[in-house]
Amino acid sequence: MDISESLRDTQLAFDSVALDYDSSLGNNSLVQRIRARTIAAIKQNLSSKAHLLDLGCGTGLDAKILANEGYRITAMDWSPLMVQRTKELVNKANLQDHIEVKHLGFHQLSEYQAETFDGLYSDLGALNCALEIEDVAEELARILKPRGKIITSVIGRLCPLEWVFYIAKGEWERANVRFRHGPVPVPLNGNVVWTRYFTPREFGKIFENAGFKLISGRALGLFVPPPYMIRFAESHSNMISFLQRLDDSIGHWPVFRNWGDHFLIVMQNHG
Repeated sequence: MDISESLRDTQLAFDSVALDYDSSLGNNSLVQRIRARTIAAIKQNLSSKAHLLDLGCGTGLDAKILANEGYRITAMDWSPLMVQRTKELVNKANLQDHIEVKHLGFHQLSEYQAETFDGLYSDLGALNCALEIEDVAEELARILKPRGKIITSVIGRLCPLEWVFYIAKGEWERANVRFRHGPVPVPLNGNVVWTRYFTPREFGKIFENAGFKLISGRALGLFVPPPYMIRFAESHSNMISFLQRLDDSIGHWPVFRNWGDHFLIVMQNHG
């Protein structure tokens, strides 16, 4: 696989949806549930005085929330149109003193000096697009201060609801796409996002090899359906609220925390 071509494919795909990404595509109520739990983990694990790196900031929604809580944010994204959207949000919210926005991809982390950040975060599977994730983990360990933490929500490999959903439709190949190893071409708006899927153990091992230690993990979207099932969710709001409570109650349990549309993982750099 040509890495530069794959990077370009992913960049074009996210450019193509940047203008509408804050609507039902990238910020519907199911996405917001994942976002809220990632933000809560960041606030629980990192001081509001911390300088954080937003890895794959999208349109800047997470950065805005955290900046309003007092955090200093450096936000980066590989899509120039996503970066433009973030800059517009920062200017509109008058957060220029709290958020710096950079057009950088995961393959360009060498731009940052060693031990620059108190914490790192990545939401909604941005790190699934880091094709050379082993190299990225090494770079993140370098730019994170000793004992600094990374909080990230990652698209998981084991999503029972998705598997059943596509099997019921007779779409066997789509049902099993998460079980493929290595980068997978995932369609987005007529383009392709090159994506790697992980179990929590696979993902954690990569970062453990780079010098990180696991602090905690949980499932996201264990019983709550994936964001593309938003029409079902909107017509069954009471059921979704119940399923969310179930997610929050047992998503930390052994075995269950390995399943779900996403998983949320907190790790610490031992430097």
